[in-house]
Amino acid sequence: MEPLREVGGRAIPFGAKNVDTDVIIPARWLKTITRDGLGRGAFETLRSDPDNLFDSAEFKGSPILIAGDNFGCGSSREHAAWALLDLGITAVIAPSFSDIFSGNAFKNGILTVVLPQEAVDRLMEVAKTDPITIDLEHQSVTTPFQDRFTFEIDPFRKHCLLEGLDEVGLTLARDVAIARYENDAATALPWLARTGQSLGEHTA
Repeated sequence: MEPLREVGGRAIPFGAKNVDTDVIIPARWLKTITRDGLGRGAFETLRSDPDNLFDSAEFKGSPILIAGDNFGCGSSREHAAWALLDLGITAVIAPSFSDIFSGNAFKNGILTVVLPQEAVDRLMEVAKTDPITIDLEHQSVTTPFQDRFTFEIDPFRKHCLLEGLDEVGLTLARDVAIARYENDAATALPWLARTGQSLGEHTA
């Protein structure tokens, strides 16, 4: 997972409320065995409209999505987060998120920013013409017009995103402590150590 400290650029002023995971990535895309290419299916129904925001010359490839209340509700499919990443989105701003989606997004390196509706409305207006910047370290969203909105984030999630640590990375970061524990356990609890013997074998 890549470290995420700042996300800046044009933001897609989507704004829709109660967008469920089937809208983000329809069920027919769940048969894939790879994450690659899921961006083609992201918001597929909406993108059937040739005037959709996601494929417009102005917003295509934007790293930020601005949404409405309860973004990511519905099923627990992690494909929703994978599809957003494959579409190039690394941060979503909304007044609220589904808990499961928010967790999946975090585990895949997507920053979910919760702001009051008034702040979201203002960012929607700015996004139509100008870029915005999300600073994770200082927990702020700013615009070229001196707007500055601060947001809260769980300290553990913030640390993981800043350092680019997913679950595997967190485990590897503890490799010295894990090795020390295993060595100590082998000394203190030798009957638990397997030294070439399989279960059921006995020494003579």
